[in-house]
Amino acid sequence: MDLTHRFTVPTPVDETWAHFQDIAALAECFPGAQVTSADGDSFAGSVKVKLGPIALVYSGSGTFVEKDDAAHAFKVDAKGKDKRGNGTAGAQVRLSMSDAADGGTDVEVLTDLNITGKPAQFGRGVMQDVSDKLLGQFVSCLEKRLGEQPGPPAEAPVDDPGPDPVVEPTPLADAAAAATTGATGTPPPRPAAAPRPAPAAAPQDDSLDLGAAVLPVLARSYWKQGVAGLAVVLLLWRLLRR
Repeated sequence: MDLTHRFTVPTPVDETWAHFQDIAALAECFPGAQVTSADGDSFAGSVKVKLGPIALVYSGSGTFVEKDDAAHAFKVDAKGKDKRGNGTAGAQVRLSMSDAADGGTDVEVLTDLNITGKPAQFGRGVMQDVSDKLLGQFVSCLEKRLGEQPGPPAEAPVDDPGPDPVVEPTPLADAAAAATTGATGTPPPRPAAAPRPAPAAAPQDDSLDLGAAVLPVLARSYWKQGVAGLAVVLLLWRLLRR
């Protein structure tokens, strides 16, 4: 199936193009994706996908088969398969960039996607809507990263404390010090407070929850059929009670 996506980021095209050369950094903006190795124009990684109670882990590789730095365009061939044999996925991705009117970058992504197994039960329309939702998350993460401009580290101001104040001894202060130190001449040690154990952090699941992304799309696309089915069920229930 063919999928088309377009988006704009608020950075110049050369800067955006340079950021897209770091495939590992891009993967961090996509839920469930991880690049395990990158060598030249080839890379390998995995994508964790949840489909209801089913957990899929696709492991695969990709290659930049075309790359044009002057035109700011590239083509990637990627393929992978689930570790448990529940399906395969392959994609040819063409990406191109151009200058936007406001000084940013217009990005177009054309994907020829081929999947088998459980995710293949969804049609092109559902997959387009789901990929639109996931791309929105990716673009939000990308805009945040591109907007983070590292600056020089700020130096902490050094205040001049000046000379130490001179404290004049008084009879009251001498008496209090003598009562505190006792016969040994040293103040008694304060009991150390017992350290509080840090609360255990709950493990985070970074898998791409495809079921959570699909259900709203299915509900929006097929709510009429669902209402009709519910009406039929209620009618049958009333007839059976007579």
